[in-house]
Amino acid sequence: MKFAAIDIGSNAARLLIVDVIEQKNKKPEFNKINLVRVPLRLGLDVFKSKQISPEREDMILESMQAFRHLLSAYQVPYLRACATSAMRDAKNSSEIIEKVKKAADINIEIISGDEEASLVFENHFAESLDSKNGYLYIDVGGGSTELSFFKDGKHIYRKSFNIGTIRILQGLVTKENWEELQLAIKTYIKNASVPLTAIGSGGNINKVFSMSKRKDGTPLHLPLLKEYLTELEPLTVIERIEKFNLREDRADVIVPALQIYVNVMKWAGIKEILVPKIGLADGLIHKMYADFLIRTIKK
Repeated sequence: MKFAAIDIGSNAARLLIVDVIEQKNKKPEFNKINLVRVPLRLGLDVFKSKQISPEREDMILESMQAFRHLLSAYQVPYLRACATSAMRDAKNSSEIIEKVKKAADINIEIISGDEEASLVFENHFAESLDSKNGYLYIDVGGGSTELSFFKDGKHIYRKSFNIGTIRILQGLVTKENWEELQLAIKTYIKNASVPLTAIGSGGNINKVFSMSKRKDGTPLHLPLLKEYLTELEPLTVIERIEKFNLREDRADVIVPALQIYVNVMKWAGIKEILVPKIGLADGLIHKMYADFLIRTIKK
C-alpha cells in the first residue's frame, strides 16, 4: 500500500513515497521507495518581501508537475501535500496553490506551525525509547522551529517559533524571538523531573550526523555540536562547501541550524540528541496511514 507526502518548506520541497507493508500481529513496516528534494528556497523571497517571486513560482510549478509524474509512475493512490512557514507568510500563496492544482492536480494545504509540530511527532519515534525519560523533538526549518515534548507516554507540549535558518541569515530573528523560545523551554520543558533527550529532525541535523560518521542510533552530544558550530561559523560558504563537501544550499544554512539546536539543548539542559532521519513528510505518511486504518475500521 503506497502513500506519498509532499513537504513544501522554506528551504526546499520534498516528495516522499513510502510502501507500507502490513504484517499480521506485528507493526507495519514503512519502506521508503523514493525521496526527492528540490531546493526552492522560498524563504529568501518571502521573509523580506512577503511575496513569492515569478521565478520561484515557476520553480514550484515545474517541481509539482515533476512530482505528479513520479506519483503516476509509482501508482501512488494516497497523497497529502503541505506547505509551511514561507507559504504561510506569502501574500500570493493562494494564487500559486490554484495554479499548482490546475497544472499538476496536487492540492496543497498550508498548515499552522502547531500542526507542523504535531505532524513531526506523528512519527512516534519516542514511543520506542525508554519510557522513563522525556523526549524533546526539535524540528529546524528555514522559516520556523517546532518543539514537541513527550513525557510519561504522553504528548505534553508543542509550539512553533518563527526562528528558522533563512530568517536568521536575513537578520529577521530578533532578541525577543530568542527570549520567547528560551522562556517556553524554561516553563514547559527544563524542569520536567525526568532525564531529557532531544530528537532532531531536518536536513541540517541529518547532515551533521552524516559528517560525524556515527553509527545509526548513536546520539550526538552537545559538545560535538558546539565543535562543529565553532569550526563552521568562521568559514565562508565556499570554504564550507570545499572542506565538508556540502551543497551550496546546505552550506549557508547549516550554521544557523546548529545555533538553534545548540541553544535549545543548552536551555533545556539536554546533553544528547538522537537523529532518526525523520521529518514532516514522514509524519504526514504516518498520519495518513493512521487515518486510513480508522476509515477502514468504520467501514
